[in-house]
Amino acid sequence: MSDAREQTAGVLAEQGEGGAPGRGGANEGGTVRGWHAEGVNGSELRIRFPAGLWLFLAARHRAEELRTGYDGTSSLGHVIQSLGVPLTEVGRLLVDSREVSASYRPFDGDEVRVCAVERPQRLPPGAPRFVLDVHLGSLARRLRLLGVDTAYANDLDDDTLIAQANTERRVLLTQDRGLLGRRALWLGAYVRGSRADEQLADVLSRFAPRLAPWTRCTTCNGEVSPVPKDEVAHLLQPGTRRTYDDFARCPACGHLYWRGAHHRHLQAIVDAATHTVAGLCR
Repeated sequence: MSDAREQTAGVLAEQGEGGAPGRGGANEGGTVRGWHAEGVNGSELRIRFPAGLWLFLAARHRAEELRTGYDGTSSLGHVIQSLGVPLTEVGRLLVDSREVSASYRPFDGDEVRVCAVERPQRLPPGAPRFVLDVHLGSLARRLRLLGVDTAYANDLDDDTLIAQANTERRVLLTQDRGLLGRRALWLGAYVRGSRADEQLADVLSRFAPRLAPWTRCTTCNGEVSPVPKDEVAHLLQPGTRRTYDDFARCPACGHLYWRGAHHRHLQAIVDAATHTVAGLCR
């Protein structure tokens, strides 16, 4: 599938999204304003995090058991977020082997075990729909290639992203821990990996979305449909007209697609993703 405006590199070329300044969240560095490490009257909690969540913790806290002061009033969820771990990444919470909610208020000496969110993650009924923050444009194009409903724009601020996620019931995908910690957000997920292929693998393993490759526009997320060659021939370069006969068009933005020179690379992405999701759904 080729984009009429990208004759060589292909619509999924690796490139930066530009124009989006880095954002530091409230959890950067493993702390949140308002939480104090010193306990009240020596109160202390012992917390165990799985190794998969250690990336969110400050280096000094990456151990089999973390001991932290407790103010005597904060919820367990607040304590966990104060240590740098977004609650979106947390599954079951166990205190002295009994399950509790994030609103539980610990007692001095409680032994807490934090479990990572299960994979594939259970979501409300319906196919997963996503909205991605401004730094994940390459991931957005890959998800759209696979037919996953993915909203993305490279100029949206945090409040707009949260509003869109809530209104359209989309899972917000981001690498901004502060954004995931916003109480107004209905559902979000941290995306692991620095490269688009790593990020895609992480999202697929976490959500196992239904795939419909080649059905969405990688530019605007619209649904593409076949179009007769004679209807679009005037839009094609002479070489493309001579070489290819099958085309699809996005009715939303007008982009044309065909299985061009970079199709083999895109098909490899599709094949790998299909294999990953199939293995998760067995």
